[in-house]
Amino acid sequence: MKNIKKNIAIAVACVCAVMGQVTAQEKRPHIEIRGIYGGVPVELLAEGKTLEDHGINGVFMGSGGLTAERIALLKKHGAKVFAEFNSMHVAGYLKEHPDAAPVGVDGKVCPPPQRWQGVCPTHLGYRKYRMDAFRKVLGDFEIDGIWLDYHHSHASWERAVPDMPDTCFCDRCIAEFEQETQTDLPDETSPELARLLLGKHKDEWVQWRCDVFTDWVREFRAIIDQTRPKALLGTFHCPWTDAEYEGALRNKLAIDLKAQAKYVDVFSIMPYHARFGHHTDPSWISRQTEWLGHYLSIKGEPGERHKIWPIVQLSDWGESVPVDQVRAVLDHGTRRPATGVMIFAWGSLRRQMEKVDEMSAFYQAIAP
Repeated sequence: MKNIKKNIAIAVACVCAVMGQVTAQEKRPHIEIRGIYGGVPVELLAEGKTLEDHGINGVFMGSGGLTAERIALLKKHGAKVFAEFNSMHVAGYLKEHPDAAPVGVDGKVCPPPQRWQGVCPTHLGYRKYRMDAFRKVLGDFEIDGIWLDYHHSHASWERAVPDMPDTCFCDRCIAEFEQETQTDLPDETSPELARLLLGKHKDEWVQWRCDVFTDWVREFRAIIDQTRPKALLGTFHCPWTDAEYEGALRNKLAIDLKAQAKYVDVFSIMPYHARFGHHTDPSWISRQTEWLGHYLSIKGEPGERHKIWPIVQLSDWGESVPVDQVRAVLDHGTRRPATGVMIFAWGSLRRQMEKVDEMSAFYQAIAP
């Protein structure tokens, strides 16, 4: 009996392995973008090869790394070029503008959680600084889209155990909250007002904070429409559902996906399975993407206004991603409602070419 059970188990494992391989080799014409994130993959262009030879048709890089020469090279190889734009994480700004630092529940400047330094979202000087930079990127470079990054409150969530302090309770934020929500607050200290805003007035406070961040997205959209109207506006964002961590997506990070959908074209959920404690379960990727599609009514069908292009983890960050897991990660990252995918991140993968070979084989296999 034990041998029979053992043989059955082996047979089931073999069938599952074969099914997984078949799934990974299917053509997936719904996937518009087979991308990489993190720079120009010059190593893949050696010996006369093209990006098409590797199945790649999209490259995402930081806006500070854009040059006309790099863009021309990538477009010569048939790849679309997308810029990543740092929204709320330019820590250097605080050196000359300390009043832009987020204030915590104790009324003092909140230390950067896990060395992640955010900025107060109501600081007008910082907002103008970022909008001017955003406009310049779009004006200077012929990019196909620009993705917001770090567009959330002062927090460190890209880890298995997130660190999300409550902010910002500076005088400016509290005054704007009072005025814009027509809420009368008592003449109390900042700690006491923070207690009220996280208690009696929590619903109004959370919604107001979300609205502040959404209004930034509205302005980013307006700049695109004025400067490079054919460019896509994307956002890299937290992969949690609306219920995880007690609703932290809105309550802590101030990310209102449904409100931002009015302005955003592409949602690039960030389901870094290994980093977030799911290193043995790549299917977590497709579960999170499926939730996002349901939440935003995106099915991954032709003609939809909104798109979901996950960025999935192949690099070793926190937990390692083994070579034999690469295709499973990409398999789950390219299931509908996703219509595009990119890998994180070229900077380290260029030193792990065995993973790159697996990625290339997968991309080539699913290409129309």
